[in-house]
Amino acid sequence: MNAKVVVLQHVAREGPARLAAAAARAGLDVFVVRLDEGAPVPEVDPKDVLVVMGGPMGVADVGAPRHPPFSPQRSSCSKRASPVMPQRSASVLGPSSSPSPRGARVYPNVTKAGSESRPLIELGWSPVRFVDEPTEAVLTGLPAEAMMLHWHGDTFDLPTGAVLLGSTPSCAHQAFRLRTRLFGFQFHAEADASTVGRWVQEDAAYVVRARGPGGADAVRAETAALTKRDRALCDLLLDNVFAVFSSAQGR
Repeated sequence: MNAKVVVLQHVAREGPARLAAAAARAGLDVFVVRLDEGAPVPEVDPKDVLVVMGGPMGVADVGAPRHPPFSPQRSSCSKRASPVMPQRSASVLGPSSSPSPRGARVYPNVTKAGSESRPLIELGWSPVRFVDEPTEAVLTGLPAEAMMLHWHGDTFDLPTGAVLLGSTPSCAHQAFRLRTRLFGFQFHAEADASTVGRWVQEDAAYVVRARGPGGADAVRAETAALTKRDRALCDLLLDNVFAVFSSAQGR
């Protein structure tokens, strides 16, 4: 049987979107597991690609009754040697607020003004700066910076052995690779215009918290202003990820 892509989805508004199209271009079938609808965390064949989507839960919600699948999927992902592409990567690789031999500390992102610390939510379209490392196949063809969608208030330390791939001024760790085929992304290369529109509407309170009363209009305007090149670079990154998975099969 050919390899496939197994997507763990936590909420209706955070589906695979452009990622499903990238998988199709790579000749891979996509199977979405709706954890939010009661589907159990599946056993995944080592040859398959496991994608863990994001959601409103944070690492502090591990074990919380409102997110019952979060703990078992965290355990499952951290033990797998097969391809994994989690968006809440540090949270499935390490426990909350403490170092781990396999993972890393996850904690709220903050900005400091003197001795005062305030929450820093990164929300909207802004450029991610990628490392200048020709040997990183997942970055093939990407420029030094590319516009990506951000929608998060947490940050994390890199897991032990991880290689940093991208960062922003507000969040130093935006993307990483661990071993050959495990990638973590804080940003949302998979998001399309429909995704953004739904998030702005359904996550309205978070948008106001991050961007103020006019935040929804600002994010919509940023999305409308994206060029074909911006969208193509999001797709290129996803295509590169699946190309790495494919080339590393059997290792």
